[in-house]
Amino acid sequence: MRTKLQHIAAAAIAAMAVAAAPAQAAGTAAKTQYPIVLVHGFIGFDNILGVVNYFYQIPGALRNEGATVYIASVNPSQTTEWRGEELNRQLDSWKAKDGVKKFNLIGHSHGGPTVRYAAGTRNDIVSVSSISGTHHGSKVADEILANTTPDGGFDKLATGGLQLIGWLTGNGTYKNADLKIALKALTHEDSERFNNEFPAGRTAEFENGQYFHSYAGNVVKTNGWDISDLLLAYTGKYYGTEANDGLVSPAEATWGKPIDLALPWNHLDEINQVLGTIGKGAPDPKAYYVNIANRLKGKGL
Repeated sequence: MRTKLQHIAAAAIAAMAVAAAPAQAAGTAAKTQYPIVLVHGFIGFDNILGVVNYFYQIPGALRNEGATVYIASVNPSQTTEWRGEELNRQLDSWKAKDGVKKFNLIGHSHGGPTVRYAAGTRNDIVSVSSISGTHHGSKVADEILANTTPDGGFDKLATGGLQLIGWLTGNGTYKNADLKIALKALTHEDSERFNNEFPAGRTAEFENGQYFHSYAGNVVKTNGWDISDLLLAYTGKYYGTEANDGLVSPAEATWGKPIDLALPWNHLDEINQVLGTIGKGAPDPKAYYVNIANRLKGKGL
């Protein structure tokens, strides 16, 4: 039998062996040649008070698999062009600070057209991926804007709430947040105007030296414990029997090469919200974003 001293010695040797062992190598599945930039949608943010990320736990999952990730902070409710110009300034800042040459952009919801604006006004964007991007507008925006009383109480209250979100996230243009301006940008009519100005990738995977991929969820209620499902079930009714994720339909989200437009997620599941509450049996959003990055990696991007 071992003496107490032998046990102590054995434990010390084991501890030294653990300390001397090389750290487990990080994954490389998401190690793209160029950094990935995540761009939030309408009423979105990069993070709230540095605590909760819009893309919940997704940046960490990408970084754990080798990706360099930047998280954009653009106005939560403004025109696509306004948000796109904000994104451009941040891209320029990262280039100057870190010596970045090119970028892969991933946008959710209104972030989809926003990243297309950047792609259409720069020569350093190699790919544009969108998750339920509002490329062809949103029927929900059409209906809400049409029924919002000009200068009414709801309009002012909602705009105040959007400005508060911008302030909490530290966005420098939060005072310019405006509900009606954002809703107009998300309508079918204004989206078509924008698409005519920035048509690259409408039906092509590769155009102007850039790749365009689209993804979308098509389920509204996914988890009974997620209170946000109730809101999305309400807004999803605007689509009648048409598949949608509560705010956007797959048809509205299609741009470039459709990779998967039938993901079993609603609009918040697509960004792993609320706090990772998704439907039973649905793919893990964190792992799925790693797959998105891996697809870009496979193209040398």
